Amino acid sequence: MFIQWYNSFMSRIENAFKGKKALITFIMAGDPSLAATEKAILEIEKAGADIIEIGIPFSDSIADGPVIVDAAQRAIKRGVGAKESIKLVLKLRKKTSIPIVFMTSYNIPFSYGVEKFLKDCSKAGVDGLILPDLPFEEAKAVSASAKKNGIDLIFLIAPNTADERAKKLAELSRGFIYLISVTGITGIRKTLSSSIGESVRRIRKYTDKPIAVGFGISTPDQAKQAAEYADGVIVGSAIVKMIGARTQSLSKFVSSLKKTIL
Repeated sequence: MFIQWYNSFMSRIENAFKGKKALITFIMAGDPSLAATEKAILEIEKAGADIIEIGIPFSDSIADGPVIVDAAQRAIKRGVGAKESIKLVLKLRKKTSIPIVFMTSYNIPFSYGVEKFLKDCSKAGVDGLILPDLPFEEAKAVSASAKKNGIDLIFLIAPNTADERAKKLAELSRGFIYLISVTGITGIRKTLSSSIGESVRRIRKYTDKPIAVGFGISTPDQAKQAAEYADGVIVGSAIVKMIGARTQSLSKFVSSLKKTIL
């Protein structure tokens, strides 16, 4: 059974930040197929990614932009959901030990049964979970259950999150803190916010946990800019779009991202 015992060991996610800046890449499970997702993840790892975020498709995401929404819809039409995504991780664990984080709507584990979902994720070898729409009132209970099952529950903090709430989220978050670069939804942006450094410094007042910046990072230059302040960078829409278009080398793109944040 895949459980990391937090009282004694650093989690696999935390270890990915040790001594380096971490490159975190997002991919949608089942788009264009589960076999293609598995192949892409192994390719991305070989190209230098340190942590893989796998999106469990959901029909009504509040945080995702059109690129990821469209990918989720395509995967749903192919019958991909929580069970299929968990089976995907089981297959991947025969080939890789890279940290894997699920990112999805709270509706997914809620409908599945939170405790059962977390247990099944743990058995499959999932390391972390991101639930952007998890109600704050339920965060402590879900966090406690995740910890019991050896899952890092990772919380998002936005530039406009109030200080007191940001402090509580930083305390609850395990593995790393997901700092949103700009308010709004995910998606490719021409420029990054000039306030990233300020946002990172604000969170640093509350925690020494790794801070990774996401939302809008889509080029090596943007990744380099974010990594000047943060412990890691998260790239999602650009990779999902590339997989959907199948016109560019995924390996070369991921490798170029990694080289800029070393």
